[in-house]
Amino acid sequence: MKSYGQFCPVAKAAELFCERWNALIVRDLATGPRRFSELKRGVPLMSPSLLSSRLKWLVEEGIVEHVDSGDIRSGYTLTESGREFIPLVEALGTWGQRWTRRELKEHEIDLGLLVWSLESSTDPNAFGARPCLIRLELTDQTDTKRFWWFLNHKGRCELCVEDPGGDVNLYLSCTLPDAIYIVRGDITPSAAIESERLEVIGDEWARSAFSRWLNLGPLTKVASLRDGK
Repeated sequence: MKSYGQFCPVAKAAELFCERWNALIVRDLATGPRRFSELKRGVPLMSPSLLSSRLKWLVEEGIVEHVDSGDIRSGYTLTESGREFIPLVEALGTWGQRWTRRELKEHEIDLGLLVWSLESSTDPNAFGARPCLIRLELTDQTDTKRFWWFLNHKGRCELCVEDPGGDVNLYLSCTLPDAIYIVRGDITPSAAIESERLEVIGDEWARSAFSRWLNLGPLTKVASLRDGK
């Protein structure tokens, strides 16, 4: 990792926080411990070897620590010093929502990141104790990438790349860019439905809980100030 070669505490902190990918790793660990495979899904353009070496570096610097509970949930978590970075990540997100929002460019339309975001950020408890199977159809995608299922059961949301079977309780249909705009907060779910950019059909109890299931975070409420918007 490159050094500024200064003793200034701003320079020392920037060496850690401003190194490419580090802020995104902190972003994903801010919600709790993550397995390596989960962290990899949050940074799909980062190679596994680079992620591994970066995590090793962050562990050595005391920002991240390895959690070994002897099961499949073993992974990584932020230390006390690492958690102090969380407000900086939140501030970056707020600034980004205010000043960088525009129509997505082709290289920013990331299917993998969208489905990972839905699996990891939605609230499976929005439907109460009953299980709920959701099918998402991305109408602008090829057949192999068109349908995605989310099984919500026992407090977990599980992404399924193939139909897991059973009755679908909620059908969602939109383009990939519109799905990202909804998750990012550029358009509200109700506005997307009203403008027919999003179709939501299915059991009434599931439809009524749809917005709660999306569980959109506080950054989606930050208004854009770009170009006077």
